[in-house]
Amino acid sequence: MDIRPLTPDYAVTPQITPEDMGAIAAAGFRTILANRPDAENPPDLHLARIEEAAEAAGLAFVSNPFASPAMTLEHVERQRELLDAAEAPVLAYCASGNRSTICWMFANAGRLPVADMISAATAAGYPVGHLAPQLEAMAAANA
Repeated sequence: MDIRPLTPDYAVTPQITPEDMGAIAAAGFRTILANRPDAENPPDLHLARIEEAAEAAGLAFVSNPFASPAMTLEHVERQRELLDAAEAPVLAYCASGNRSTICWMFANAGRLPVADMISAATAAGYPVGHLAPQLEAMAAANA
């Protein structure tokens, strides 16, 4: 696993497996948030399998799956709702961690400073500075 923290309560990682759940729980995470749809994975990594393994390890499991280039405002709003209701810390996953990072940033636009989110994402290996204008616009709309 390649867990990359963005805040003390939120981290991202590339695809996880059912066998990773013990290590995820031991690392202190309380909730798994899936952003990768089943269509991108073989059956042994489908959401139901990950959910079953997460719950067996004592972790909560929530999902907001979407294809990377198809993120919509509805996905952003769903991510915000899931994060607001989740027991932290949350580990979100997708194919690389990038989609979970970007959706988190838009879900928190207006809540966290854009510069801080971009800095955290860049430090985690996700260079997303080009999204600053869109994040600032969403932050202003959410103000």
